[in-house]
Amino acid sequence: MTEHGTWDEAYAERYGEWSAHMTADIPFYVGLALEANGPIVELAVGNGRVAVPVARATGRRVIGIDRSPAMLAQAERAAADAGVELDLRPADIRDLALDEPAALIYCPFRSLLHLPTWADRRLVFERVAAALTPGGRFAWNAFVFDHQYAAKADGVRVDGPVPHTVRYTAPENRLDIVMDNGATSSLWWATKNEWLGLIDVAGLELEALYGGFSGEPFGEESREYVFVARRPGGPTR
Repeated sequence: MTEHGTWDEAYAERYGEWSAHMTADIPFYVGLALEANGPIVELAVGNGRVAVPVARATGRRVIGIDRSPAMLAQAERAAADAGVELDLRPADIRDLALDEPAALIYCPFRSLLHLPTWADRRLVFERVAAALTPGGRFAWNAFVFDHQYAAKADGVRVDGPVPHTVRYTAPENRLDIVMDNGATSSLWWATKNEWLGLIDVAGLELEALYGGFSGEPFGEESREYVFVARRPGGPTR
């Protein structure tokens, strides 16, 4: 996700390093895609890290949406190298509009946290709901916010995966990840109840909430939200 004020294009140069550790989500989203009977859409497609394996596994075109020209260029190269088809579209996910309803829309790597306000997230959820087929799924993941960790990490410089410093602004529920060159990516955390509220106001239904990508039950020790919601109607899974 590359929203104005929440992402610097300089991040694109080292995005592969930032995201290299995240591999467990790929089989999860691939599994959902294999069950989808219709168009597949990835929000905040980035460099194609997930979309390319999804396209390879399904043998189908994946629509990828992102605002960052640099990330879309990387995704285009990755698709060409892998010999798969991505339909890459430069757009803000808050403006999501599809030519035909999708069977699966997913947003990996905590990208919905780049949306700064409830109104922004509600708009995305409502547009997703309108873009799904009856019974179509919306899946995403986000970290479970830990105030103690954020307060402890505030102002501390770390070397990996790319040298950076975390800045925590408690009144705004915001984390700024600042690279040594000044490039900044901002995240606004959301609670479980806020996610559930977004599902509800968009007219979606909760299908599953996991604590990890292997289907672990969500509990007090979980550090990741892994959500699957669905539009009412269609065949029962």
